[in-house]
Amino acid sequence: MENIKRIPLAERMRPTSFDDFVGQEHIVGKNSLLVRAIKFGTLGSCIFYGPPGTGKTTLANIIANSMKANFVRLNAVTSGVADAKKIIEEARANKAMFGTDTFLMLDECHRWNKAQSDCVLQAIEEGSIFFIGSTTENPYTSMTRAIVSRCRIFEFKPLSSKDIVRSLKRALSDSEKGLGHMPVEITDDALEYFAFACAGDNRNALNSLELAVMTSKIGKDKKIHITREEAVQSTDRKALSLDENMFYDMLSAFCKSIRGSDSDAALYYSTRLINAGCDPMIIARRLVAHTSEDIGMADSNALLLATSAMYALEKMGQPEGLIPLSHAIIYACEAEKSNSVITAMHLAENDVENCPDNRVPNHLKNHPSTNGDGHGKYKYPHEYGGYVKQQYLPDSLKDHVYYTPSNNGREKNLVRKKFRND
Repeated sequence: MENIKRIPLAERMRPTSFDDFVGQEHIVGKNSLLVRAIKFGTLGSCIFYGPPGTGKTTLANIIANSMKANFVRLNAVTSGVADAKKIIEEARANKAMFGTDTFLMLDECHRWNKAQSDCVLQAIEEGSIFFIGSTTENPYTSMTRAIVSRCRIFEFKPLSSKDIVRSLKRALSDSEKGLGHMPVEITDDALEYFAFACAGDNRNALNSLELAVMTSKIGKDKKIHITREEAVQSTDRKALSLDENMFYDMLSAFCKSIRGSDSDAALYYSTRLINAGCDPMIIARRLVAHTSEDIGMADSNALLLATSAMYALEKMGQPEGLIPLSHAIIYACEAEKSNSVITAMHLAENDVENCPDNRVPNHLKNHPSTNGDGHGKYKYPHEYGGYVKQQYLPDSLKDHVYYTPSNNGREKNLVRKKFRND
């Protein structure tokens, strides 16, 4: 029992079955693809990606247990080709002698380069191993295409407060692996604060709970009382002097003040949030997003200033970093506004979703066709003074317009080359 106590609570309480797994209903729901694939033994290799503490490694363990397979875990930061090859050889031997499958779980899988990734390709294709990659990065942009194309991709979401509270209560009631053997009395307010402060990270919440319990004295009634005050002291972030609803209301008011060009209101809400314990980087990230969403091409300098302020805040910290942040907030509010960028983005997304199989015109391909199909030869714009009219979109979309300049700020002076009468 003493050795078990030395293991962090989050690790001790790691679920071993779907019954104890919390959150990710879109992945582990009763009729989900993953559950059906496990049931029929057709899961194959996968990549799990999403924020820390959302159950990626836990689910990989549960899958291996459900399919009665060997489970081997590597970390891409500390392992290499030799480690993977050794596991693959052992997996082939186990499959040949005992018919046992092997799941290779690779944490931080986006850190492997092409050479490292290639070493497992053949083993995945022949079924010697089932690969499960775990990463906080988007695999479509951070991993080699060869690996991604051979895996099913599952995106994990931050856990809800309800899921976190459920996990905490399970830890408090479990006498064998959790804190059930201790006389803990915890308020609902404390549980809700742990759930809110961890920002969807279940591991963080459990470890904060353990710290609160282990550092609190037993009262005269022979019980350990955990209130919101103890919860605040045990988390690694400043306590918000706002409830969750008020926090999001103020963040919403900050964003709408930027859109509404009210620099006084935007500064008020940003300062109120920071003084209440909000991480200023949250405000900086929202500012960057809104300089493209609400200002866009009307004044592109707003985006440059916002990203510079975010960088300065990250490097300088508080309080000095709040000066360039305030500078960027004022600039964004006073700048001319245009939503043409996000409008264009949504129009393009709609065509991509509804017309996924459109082909690139032959004259734009890496190896242009010469079979006389009517597309013509690619015209090199620099041979025509920097611009020449020709078709770039697929045939079925060639007349579609996504970006339309507004009449605000610098954007009103733009002349779309697409509409020149050449």
